[in-house]
Amino acid sequence: MNETPGTRTMPDTIDSPFRAAIEALVHADHGDPFSVLGPHPGPGGTWQVRALFPGATRLEIIAREGGEVLAEGRLVHPDGFWLAELDEERRDYKLRLDFGHGPVEFEDTYRFGPWLGELDLHLMGEGNHERIWERLGAHVVEHDGVGGTVFTVWAPSARKVSVVGDFCTWDGRRLPMRKHQGIGVWELFVPHVSHGDRYKFEIKGPRGEMLPWKADPVAFYAEHPPATASVVHGLPHWDWSDAAWRDRRAAANDRKAPISIYEVHMGSWKRGDGNRYLTYRELADQLVPYVKEMGFTHIEMLPITEFPFDGSWGYQPVGLFAPTSRFGTPEDFKYFVEACHKAGLGLLLDWVPGHFPTDAHGLGLFDGTHLYEHADPRQGFHQDWNTLIYNYGRREVRNFLLGNALYWMDRFHLDGLRVDAVASMLYLDYSRKAGEWVPNQFGGRENLEAIDVLRRMNELAYGHHPGTMTVAEESTAWPGVSRPTYLGGLGFGFKWNMGWMHDTLNYMSQDPIHRRWHHHNLTFGLLYAFSENFILPLSHDEVVHGKGSLLNKMPGDRWQKFANLRAYYGFMWTHPGKKLLFMGGEFAQEREWSHDRGLDWFLLDLPEHQGLRDLVRDLNILYRDNPALHRLDCEPEGFEWLEGNDAENSVLAFRRTDGEGRSVVTVCNFTPLPRHNYRVGVPAPGRYVERLNTDAAQYGGSNVGNGGAVDAGDIPAHGRPFSLNLTLPPLGTLVLELEQ
Repeated sequence: MNETPGTRTMPDTIDSPFRAAIEALVHADHGDPFSVLGPHPGPGGTWQVRALFPGATRLEIIAREGGEVLAEGRLVHPDGFWLAELDEERRDYKLRLDFGHGPVEFEDTYRFGPWLGELDLHLMGEGNHERIWERLGAHVVEHDGVGGTVFTVWAPSARKVSVVGDFCTWDGRRLPMRKHQGIGVWELFVPHVSHGDRYKFEIKGPRGEMLPWKADPVAFYAEHPPATASVVHGLPHWDWSDAAWRDRRAAANDRKAPISIYEVHMGSWKRGDGNRYLTYRELADQLVPYVKEMGFTHIEMLPITEFPFDGSWGYQPVGLFAPTSRFGTPEDFKYFVEACHKAGLGLLLDWVPGHFPTDAHGLGLFDGTHLYEHADPRQGFHQDWNTLIYNYGRREVRNFLLGNALYWMDRFHLDGLRVDAVASMLYLDYSRKAGEWVPNQFGGRENLEAIDVLRRMNELAYGHHPGTMTVAEESTAWPGVSRPTYLGGLGFGFKWNMGWMHDTLNYMSQDPIHRRWHHHNLTFGLLYAFSENFILPLSHDEVVHGKGSLLNKMPGDRWQKFANLRAYYGFMWTHPGKKLLFMGGEFAQEREWSHDRGLDWFLLDLPEHQGLRDLVRDLNILYRDNPALHRLDCEPEGFEWLEGNDAENSVLAFRRTDGEGRSVVTVCNFTPLPRHNYRVGVPAPGRYVERLNTDAAQYGGSNVGNGGAVDAGDIPAHGRPFSLNLTLPPLGTLVLELEQ
């Protein structure tokens, strides 16, 4: 009697090992699916094709060319395991299935061989695959002449890994993956899957426990949060036309170059109608020309690597290889990058290798074990942020992070990385009490593995991508942060000067009548100003969490607040060190920054706000065009105090030079009293032109000044043979250049 295909249950003739394998497959619990599924030799010289399609009512094996039916499948397990027998070995076949809605044809995933090559497996196994993004993740490829997507993921302790997604009705039984033993990488080529298909990984842990579906750690695109699926995208393609910028990038990022950075949170610089986010392309068309017009040289983005929670501002990423989909596609982001370069602007990414969030779809307990993070919470959990800490000593984790740093420079042409929270990486006892941390192998508090990762990241970045720059947000006195690794340093190009920022903001917040007692806060920074290649940061951290805006840190009435901020900016832009200002600071945003809304651009209708913005623009231009203000930013030869001790009058005077004859004198008066006949000693005679006065009427000031220029008389002062007799404006900074 002939049996109707699809009606049989598990036959008694199936032997016990095969029966057990089928049971494991249909219960999504088989770690080696290719040993069972796909084409295999059958009994008596026959050939079998085995397939798992729960819900199918019919399966046929058909020829790839012409569609001839080669065999009909039998349902040998009611949960969807099919078996078809052929008289001879055939690999040129397809599957025709019916799920009750008519026949559909599939390529058989399990007839394809591995995609990863031996060299890739070797490099991944030893943790030295410097282009790891080309092999892990989801890649749209042609494999053995068939188009589809190959999925690869590292999950060494998993008992079983499946791809789930739109293309398999999110059924974890359908697409179990092949494991490469020894290195723990799983892969699967899935025909017909292409751009736009959503997916995750279904993973069973080592004890057989089913984990929450995991997003791809190396996904190149993701759903718009709060949705959490990865999206098949492949490595984004772009026909770059920024060669002219890249040819001169090294000069633009050099320690002798004028570097003035505009720090931006992409989601709140401006908002569109209905408070929607601007897209990457809209930001390219609006933000880039604005930054260019304002005279900044670089844009630094708060993290745009995919993150689930808006309130983290990007500092809790789950998708380090995916530009957030909040603002568009990876190609849209490349459009933004190229717009920056065409405008002559460098672009830096705020990069977060110090921690990651505990979201269930993220990296935590990825394969049922502490894979990316330390198991011991004294090493693997950040108490400050309730996040997890990478296990920097694990070679695959190290490879993941180093590869990610290179990925952004290679694939997106980014000009550098600002590395977040470096201090939290350097110290094992960071923000921990005694007994809450584990010493290193020598009994010390230094995180030797993290130090090694940072050093190697800098070596690879500068080695593979000459002309880029790396910047450390490092808040301690760790020596040599911006010194080369061959000299014992960490290898960063620059370091944020957090001490300068804290000291000077503390000073500026004081009522002028009390500033005489805090004068050292302005001068102390020069004791260490050249120990690192410093950037002076007024960042987003200073205008959140109840700290108020920069303007509202200033004392006095409204006029004095603006005058204080103008004088402070004049001091900052002429002080040794590169510059960084968070968005809104350039026009005196009054409300504290919020990531949920755009900046208050309507303030520019008020003359005092417009005046401050004009001042920042002019300071940037002055800083950029005058070598005395930037060429020796990182060298003590470029700075000398003229008057650093007049605490009684809250006056400072110093001189900047470029080492080639250019000379600029800065004089700051941090009281609201104008000072007439104030004499400042200078080393050279000549006419000193007033290049900038923060009290000028055009900036909203009282227009007290020196008529545009002052001649140095041969009256000695401050140990110099010549001097300037100046009128110092109230709460003002003067910048005077010795006329050539």
